[in-house]
Amino acid sequence: MEEQISIFGAREHNLKDISVDIPRNALVVITGISGSGKSSLAFDTIYAEGQRRYMESFSAYARSFIGNMERPDVDKIEGLSPVISIEQKTTSRNPRSTVGTVTEVYDFLRLLYARTADAYSYLSGKKMIKQAENQIAKRILEQFTNQKISILAPVIKGRKGHYKELFVQLRKKGYTKVRIDGEIQDIVPNLKLDRFKIHDIELVIDRVKVDQKDTFRLNQSISTGLKEGKDILLILDEQGELFHFSKNLMDPTTGLSYDDPAPNTFSFNSPYGACSKCKGLGQIEEITRNTIIPDPSLSISRGGIAPLGEYRDIWIFKKIESILKRYKASLTTPINKLPDDVIEILLFGDQEPVAVKSVKYPGTDWQTTYEGIIHFLQKQKETGSEKIQKWVADFMDIRTCDACNGARLNQQALHFIIDKKNIAQLAELEIKDLRQWLTDLEDRMPENKRQIAHEILKEIRKRTKFLDDIGLDYLHLNRPIRTLSGGEAQRIRLATQIGTQLVGVLYILDEPSIGLHQRDNQKLIKSLQELRNIGNSVIVVEHDKDMMLHADYVLDIGPGAGRHGGQIVAQGNPDAMLKQNSITAQYLADKIKIEIPEKRRAGKGKDIELKEASGNNLKNVTVNFPIGKLICVTGVSGSGKSTLIHETLYPLLNRHFYRSKKEPLANKGIEGLEMLDKVIEVDQSPIGRTPRSNPATYTGVFTEIRALFSALPESTIRGYKPGRFSFNVKGGRCETCEGGGMRLIEMDFMPNVHVHCETCKGKRYNRETLEIRFKGKSIADVLDMTVDQAVQFFEHQPKILRKIKTLHEVGLGYISLGQHATTLSGGEAQRVKLATELSKKDTGKTFYILDEPTTGLHFEDIKHLLEVVNRLVDKGNTVLIIEHNLDVIKVSDHIIDLGPEGGKGGGELLFSGTPEELIKKDTHTAVHLKMEIGD
Repeated sequence: MEEQISIFGAREHNLKDISVDIPRNALVVITGISGSGKSSLAFDTIYAEGQRRYMESFSAYARSFIGNMERPDVDKIEGLSPVISIEQKTTSRNPRSTVGTVTEVYDFLRLLYARTADAYSYLSGKKMIKQAENQIAKRILEQFTNQKISILAPVIKGRKGHYKELFVQLRKKGYTKVRIDGEIQDIVPNLKLDRFKIHDIELVIDRVKVDQKDTFRLNQSISTGLKEGKDILLILDEQGELFHFSKNLMDPTTGLSYDDPAPNTFSFNSPYGACSKCKGLGQIEEITRNTIIPDPSLSISRGGIAPLGEYRDIWIFKKIESILKRYKASLTTPINKLPDDVIEILLFGDQEPVAVKSVKYPGTDWQTTYEGIIHFLQKQKETGSEKIQKWVADFMDIRTCDACNGARLNQQALHFIIDKKNIAQLAELEIKDLRQWLTDLEDRMPENKRQIAHEILKEIRKRTKFLDDIGLDYLHLNRPIRTLSGGEAQRIRLATQIGTQLVGVLYILDEPSIGLHQRDNQKLIKSLQELRNIGNSVIVVEHDKDMMLHADYVLDIGPGAGRHGGQIVAQGNPDAMLKQNSITAQYLADKIKIEIPEKRRAGKGKDIELKEASGNNLKNVTVNFPIGKLICVTGVSGSGKSTLIHETLYPLLNRHFYRSKKEPLANKGIEGLEMLDKVIEVDQSPIGRTPRSNPATYTGVFTEIRALFSALPESTIRGYKPGRFSFNVKGGRCETCEGGGMRLIEMDFMPNVHVHCETCKGKRYNRETLEIRFKGKSIADVLDMTVDQAVQFFEHQPKILRKIKTLHEVGLGYISLGQHATTLSGGEAQRVKLATELSKKDTGKTFYILDEPTTGLHFEDIKHLLEVVNRLVDKGNTVLIIEHNLDVIKVSDHIIDLGPEGGKGGGELLFSGTPEELIKKDTHTAVHLKMEIGD
């Protein structure tokens, strides 16, 4: 087998015809400045070719269904293994996808409960028993010796109906008596019951005196009774008391019966296990009085009923006016002055006819009914258009399901117990606590179940250990995947892959260290080394210093970004890298470094105080955020940073400035907001998922460019408006490709090919639109410009220049204005969002919240980013960054450190102050910061 993967002539995106050998069965890091071509080599060349070869192995018939993959622009690749890519982008938005389901730990727990759990009755709390037919006969014989008993078989339990046909069938079978609702009756012709009442019907199989000497008839009757009652049998003694027997699991006191448990009994994604009220989601959405009437002091005419808004001359207001008149009130009466029963009618409607005066026929009334605001909204939620459903969602309140209390499962599933815990309680335990519970579990199980549990427990322990190994021990199995950060989701997929124990595979990972505290970095590196040690090749696209120093081989791509990159500027093992002269090597060898400021900013002397935040794992934390400083929020993964900032502070600020509806998590209030006038959050969500979205459209600069082109004399003569210069609407665009610039040619059994549109030659616009020129350039030429070129081109257009310049300042000078959003890397997309926010006029009183802005950034790019951030703070704004990157932490003015651990072990404020004060403490962040900046 070849010892290396050999790539010849890679030209995908900005790669400059590079040829390189990458060692196999090694941990290889590909690094370089953002946009230099790392992902183009790792994902768009190596992974794409591996995937394409795998697809080629399918039959032509199968390929016709799944489509063919485009061949990457590379001459050849040798020594390629089957490839598995673990990216940040592939997280599920489905609320049913949880940490437990993705890692398969929950699947094994379901199997464990189905095979070894003890069932308890949810009515009496007693242990359920299960008996074979001969055991039932033996118990009846012992319990009722020398007594007269009736043997009954339940045929209907708690259902409505007249059951005339059932009685006819039973009569044909030869039975003469039934017990209906506790009373024994003869089956007479035309016997039928009240169809609207709930009935219990048992068939009388036999009436017999129990005798130890003559058991034949008793056994026959028991057998028939179990057959007719579908494995359930009832005995009625002389005193009229009822006793239950069953071949299934049964509560001997109440007669409650369970089906034999199967793995899907414990699945919240299966109708057999899911709570019937919330359908296994643990939460229910409902329209409540508070969401419809947020401010009861307003009258209806002033917009007191939120979905209706202020008074307009429309039908529904006339109906409401007519109802209010009936109760001697009007539309101008404040809602809190209306009687409760009137408000109930407004919300839920009533059957009484409503008379509305006719405008068309004066003197006559229209007789109509009023269905109520809530019923109307519910109907729209089910049948309305997507836009209407989105509107209705604003009035929905999400709350924990009261039937299962958020456990997602039905009562039956929650009453199967192993070692005093049901499966939902285990799913709520943090991984570290779950591992503790699993320790020596076999010793706490009965002998007959120990053997069955052994193999299942081995799998569960193995998978929970992997989650612990990669620093995710603070998560619980019920945590929805959509609430995880990109790095956490990627590490979960990594744990799942390690769990499969495949050998001979090439793994490609995209910055797995994102969102990981330096303390947990060693765990991640160890996991990747284990993956390599069992016989796999691991390629990691990464900027992390520790990861590079622990790699077997490092590949540095550069020297610049975009068109200035795409070449290999350094390669070799970490020791060899340190001696080379690329920018990365110089940062690794500390020849270049991000300097610590000589003195920290004093700020404005005022703070925002958030009092007693207690959402999720926060432990009544009161935090002060100094205004006019660069604040860094740090702490190990799961310590409560996102809970404090994204789910408590940001919703509070957003509600204060913009009346946002999102509810912050529990807190006792916030003070000091008079020093601010707006809040801006830049998170990690992508800027667009279609090729029609690009940096120019996202930042809004394209609107200004189109306005400029439409104001040119030639445009005015022709009557062209800004819409003429949009490639998304008819008029100015090329209609052959509908403004896409490319056409998709579908080929049978060959990869689909994107070709430049033959009409516009990839320019997106028709001939007439392209004739309009500004300084000799058409609108298509402008979209092809890089940001650096556009800065010079539009230097005398202040509105346009302000927006383009911020793209240039955050290090995106190399991307073109019209570059498809789908081709931007994660770090680039986030910086486009950051540039968009920075281009808005700041007032010196703005509060910026950035969530790990160093994602996907090289040391050099972090330096540029910090220059932009510092400029913002120097103008008097406050910038808060959630960050693990020590280069950012060491230059901040104020650090808020949460911890000490993740999950339940976190949520405390460990420190608030300057970096110099922090390194004197003994927190995880302090230890690593001390190593970075010295004493």
